[in-house]
Formats: sequence, structure tokens, C-alpha cells
Amino acid sequence: MTPGPTADTMEPLPRLRANIALLAMTLIWGINFSISKDALSRVPPLAFNALRFPLAALVVAVALWRHGGFRLPAREDRLRLLTLGFLGNLVYQLFFVFGLSRSRAGTASLILAGTPMVTALLGAVSGREHVSRRVWWGIIATVVGIGLVVARVTPTAGAGNSRTGALLMFAATVAWSVYSLGSRDLIRRYGSLPVTAWTLWPGTLAIVVAGAPSLVAFDLSLLDFRDWAAIAYAGALSIGVAYMLWSYGVRHLGATRTSTYSNITPVLALLAAWLFLADRPTAAQVVGALIIVGGVTLAQTPEPVL
Repeated sequence: MTPGPTADTMEPLPRLRANIALLAMTLIWGINFSISKDALSRVPPLAFNALRFPLAALVVAVALWRHGGFRLPAREDRLRLLTLGFLGNLVYQLFFVFGLSRSRAGTASLILAGTPMVTALLGAVSGREHVSRRVWWGIIATVVGIGLVVARVTPTAGAGNSRTGALLMFAATVAWSVYSLGSRDLIRRYGSLPVTAWTLWPGTLAIVVAGAPSLVAFDLSLLDFRDWAAIAYAGALSIGVAYMLWSYGVRHLGATRTSTYSNITPVLALLAAWLFLADRPTAAQVVGALIIVGGVTLAQTPEPVL
């Protein structure tokens, strides 16, 4: 397969819009780790997903209706979209929510920051992505930054089995990388919003079915305003809005460049965990966070034309 065009040839204004959209996405996701981690201390993971995903599906449905209404994809693409929907929602979210419930918010976000490396490797091997030297150096820099942060992470009481949580979060990165690469050409053909909807809706149905027993067994009267606000944020914003921003970035910047933004998320997640969960970062973590930002900036800088 011939590699698609890179973001280096794009006009400055569309590239700027895509980068602004992805910065908003990272802010939403960075805060979501602390909000969801706090809620998961009181709400079972499967019940949590079953409550928040219908909100996300509703947000995407309203957005799609406002941008031209509903239409079906071509028959030959439906099975692939269904498969991507289960992979990018049911599979990814199960790994994510159970991984987050078994690890600290900052640690979980740092493991997910490995997504660009997984995406780049899968994209390069499959021929779906052109990975330039500058992007590779940017990814390497972020990995160094992540290493500094992870090396200084210490367990806290009540955080759960961090090894199990780490493995689950890494599995989530693989699932999301495959979803991003698999949906790229569909997004270019149909647009980011329809593909988000077509993959989110069947994934939501599967998540609700999987979480129904846990939801029935859980006493919803135990939830207070903070819990419902966390569910609304984790559903409407962290999935509904953020997924659309992610798809927009994939369409205009490609899967590898878009995935490098996940390296900003742990920086914001560390700050949010410090503010909301009193999880203070160390000096090494701050240095690592700065290297991560530098790596993302390097990866987003267009290659010079010789």
C-alpha cells in the first residue's frame, strides 16, 4: 500500500486548527484520569462504563445531526467499521477502565503515552504511515521523558496492583493504535464525525450489555453529585467530544502525528493528580514532562524542504 500524504505538505491554517483541536483533546483527557480514578474508587468499572458511554453516543449523535444528518456507510465497509467499533471502544475501554482502577492516575497516563511508538511501529510495518526522521526523534525524546517519570513513580496505598494495571494499560495502547491506523482511510473517505459515530454506537451497545449485570447489582442511590458529574465528564467530554477531536486530527495530520499528542496527556494528568488527588510529582517527573513536551513539539514541526 502506498503511504498517504504527510502533514508537512498541508497549508498552515488547517494544520493549526488540527493542532489546536488536539491540544483541547489532551486537556480533556489529562483531567479525565484524575476524575475517573476518583469515581472508580466508588463505582465498579463495568458499571462506570455502562453509565458514561450512552452520554458519549448521544453527544456524537447530536453533532452528526447538526452537520448534515445520518447516513449509512457503504456495504463493503460496514463489517470493518463494526470491528473497529468493538476494538476502539469495547476492547480499549475495558483495558483502560480496569487498568486505571488498578494503578495511579499519573502512572496510567504515562503508559498510554507509549501509543505513538506502537502506532508508528505498526504504521511503518504495514506501510500505512510515513514516519519521517524528525517524527522518530520526537518519539524517542518522549520515550526518554516517559522513562524519567516512570522511574520516579512510587506506589501508594489503595492504588491496587500496579503491575496488573500497567499490563492492562499497555494492552489499551495496542488496541487504540490498531484502531487509529485501521480507521485512517475511512476517516478520509467519509469524514471524522461519521466514522466516530459508526464505530462508537455499536461499541456503546456492547459496553452497556457487558456492564448491565454490574449496573443492576450496584445501588445507584449511593452516587452523589460528584459521581454523576464525573460520569458526565468521562462520557460526554472525554469520549464524545475527545473522540471527534482525535478523528479530526487523524484526518488532517495522520495517525502517527496525532498519537504523539497522547504524550502531552501524562504531563497534564500529573498536574491534575497533584491538584485534585494530592499526588505531588517529583523533580525528575517535572524534567521528564518537559522532555515530553519538547518531543511532541519536535514531532509536530514540518521537515525542512531541501
